[in-house]
Amino acid sequence: MAHIILVTGATGTVGSATVKALSAAGADVRAGVRSLIKGDSLKRLPGVDLVEINFDRPESLAVAFTGVTTAFLVTPFVQNQVELAQKLMDAAQAAGVKHVIRLSASGAEAEPGIQLARWHRQAEDYLKGTGMNYTLLRPGSFMQNFANMYAHTIKESNTFYQPAGEGRVSHVDVRDIGDVAAEILLNPDEHNGKAYTLTGPQALSGNEVAEIFSRVLGRTIQYVDLPEDAARAAMQQQGMPDWMTESLLELNAITRAGFASGVTSDVQEILGRQPYTFEEFVQVYRDCF
Repeated sequence: MAHIILVTGATGTVGSATVKALSAAGADVRAGVRSLIKGDSLKRLPGVDLVEINFDRPESLAVAFTGVTTAFLVTPFVQNQVELAQKLMDAAQAAGVKHVIRLSASGAEAEPGIQLARWHRQAEDYLKGTGMNYTLLRPGSFMQNFANMYAHTIKESNTFYQPAGEGRVSHVDVRDIGDVAAEILLNPDEHNGKAYTLTGPQALSGNEVAEIFSRVLGRTIQYVDLPEDAARAAMQQQGMPDWMTESLLELNAITRAGFASGVTSDVQEILGRQPYTFEEFVQVYRDCF
């Protein structure tokens, strides 16, 4: 029988990296997307089929999970993300999925934790309660956030702004997260009941990140530590809802306090190779900047 692997949130940063890694490994992948049009680029990959997932239509979840043996559950960054995660897990359980990987976040296990971590912990606890085999992936901050969020100011003014002080961050490349997820989805038994904290090989301050950008791009890039009030005003100006603004500022506060600087060897142990460095990330994505 075909071993079908479902990846939800497949057009997102981590989801798409996982679909690519599974396709490259020759797996049968079902890519769960909100919109079939948005998922068009994934459909061209060998072994990948698209399926629409609409949380307002439970039957779409039932269809998505039918015949699936292992699933990677990625939920959107929304206020009711725990409820959506539970809907996915219920559908997986009802369909008889054997093993579920849940994309969580670094620090999800820390009590009492910030709001984002508490949401992830609630979802983790719910998954443990289903009785399904599971693995938890807890990545730190993504290197690709620089391409998605800061490319514009780096390009326009050779500067990026973050309310992170001198806090060091062990940024992880999403290609590593995708490769780790694919490895576990293809060999789930070895990873049952485990939680992995995924980081890059080093923790970098904003100034050290700026130095790497300057070196690779061949021009001076600056890091500006943004006061919290200015960061809040900028987020509100962009029309960000209050819950998102406050939870991101909370995340920045723990970054400033040095809580995002832990480095683990989990990526290397699972993949048998070193994780990508920040320098390698900038080289690959240099056209963005």
